[in-house]
Amino acid sequence: MKQAVMTAPGKIEFTNVERPTPKADEVILQTKRIGVCGSDIHVYHGLHPYTGYPVVQGHEVGGVVAAVGANVTHVKVGDKITFMPQVTCGECYPCKHGMYHICESLKVMGFQTGGAAQEFFALPADTVLKLPDTMSLDQAAMIEPIAVTVHALSRGGGAEGKRVIVLGAGAIGNLTAQVAKASGAQAVMITDLSDYKLAKARECGIEHAVNPNRENLGEAIARAFGPDKADLILECVGVEATMTDAIQYARKGSTIVVVGVFGKKAQVDLGLVQDRELTLTGTLMYQRADYERAIELVASGKMHLDAMITHRFPFDQYLDAYHAIEAAHGEYLKVMIEL
Repeated sequence: MKQAVMTAPGKIEFTNVERPTPKADEVILQTKRIGVCGSDIHVYHGLHPYTGYPVVQGHEVGGVVAAVGANVTHVKVGDKITFMPQVTCGECYPCKHGMYHICESLKVMGFQTGGAAQEFFALPADTVLKLPDTMSLDQAAMIEPIAVTVHALSRGGGAEGKRVIVLGAGAIGNLTAQVAKASGAQAVMITDLSDYKLAKARECGIEHAVNPNRENLGEAIARAFGPDKADLILECVGVEATMTDAIQYARKGSTIVVVGVFGKKAQVDLGLVQDRELTLTGTLMYQRADYERAIELVASGKMHLDAMITHRFPFDQYLDAYHAIEAAHGEYLKVMIEL
């Protein structure tokens, strides 16, 4: 079978390897869709601090069951599935206290261990989730990033009945805003410096889409939400400027969730955090319940995912996907690899 190996930054080679057979507690996934995410792009550029080479990518994945081990009962051959790409130790404090997603020895398939960028992929059965037959393979590959946003919103106490601001309209920001709206938020605003991404957000049902370079963000918040401003703000960019905006425009007593991955240390005004009694919290990955909620949201028809897929490439043109991302100069959202 074919396997795509990133041998060095900017280089992908295809190798032929033996097709896996399942152990007793394994599921063999036939990979059908792979989503390219921001962290994958960091690996492509050699900028991911926790990934070495060679590496087989692929952690946002949809596919079907090709084979199951003797002990596997919750899925069968032909079922649509996705998987949770975390590899945890089960022994550290977080693992023993229900926080396995922040395991002290956490590894992620496609980064610190092999991913699904191959025709068939052996998975521990307990990482596999069955999907409804009605769910498309594209939707299946987007369950993982949706689960990221479900977990992020839960870290902020949930979105139901709240006025929510999402800073950053990339794929994760867009999905965060969609999940907030689908979860019963009173109102949702999304911001970005890219008019293209804001237009995509509107296409996905987010009414309040603001470019802070074109209008004052504070005034836009007051227009959309009134004097009480936002209850919940999610920073989905990972840069100092948006973190500064989050704190500056927060209402006293509101909550800020740090979703974006910061490549550089940010200086923030902790005096305002203290004076306004803000809740500032981080979020990382997800747990199984977040995946289950993501599946439920997609199955309900409340998510607008097709509009987010801006590029498609066949598996043997994997490297071309990264070239297209570079050439797009930010005017893309989700790139899909098809097998």
